[in-house]
Amino acid sequence: MINGAGGRRQWSVDDKARIIAETLEPNAIISEVARRYGLRPQQVFAWRRAARQPLAEATASESLFVPAVIAAPLSEPAAHRPARPRKRTTVRDAGVIELEIDGVAMRVGRGADAKTVAAVIRALKAAT
Repeated sequence: MINGAGGRRQWSVDDKARIIAETLEPNAIISEVARRYGLRPQQVFAWRRAARQPLAEATASESLFVPAVIAAPLSEPAAHRPARPRKRTTVRDAGVIELEIDGVAMRVGRGADAKTVAAVIRALKAAT
């Protein structure tokens, strides 16, 4: 639809979606699609960018972390469990992450160097 003396066209959302869909087909050349509709390639690129924008905002707000699984340790039978002192300080364990890879446990404390932790994990994976 052409509006006003300047000859500006107003494209409906459905028309824009159809044109964008054509540019996403295999072997589609955006400049050819734009020429077919009397558009400049920059306009089609802008429409494509605007169509991706809500998707990019939704994925950016989602968490990129792996979900943590907290599992209680399996209790051993009382007869086989050695006596341990009941006195534990929670301050010592605050901020500690324990990783277990194929039966090998690794405790990562607060302030641990990320490169060192990554190297240990890679070594554990390579050993298995």
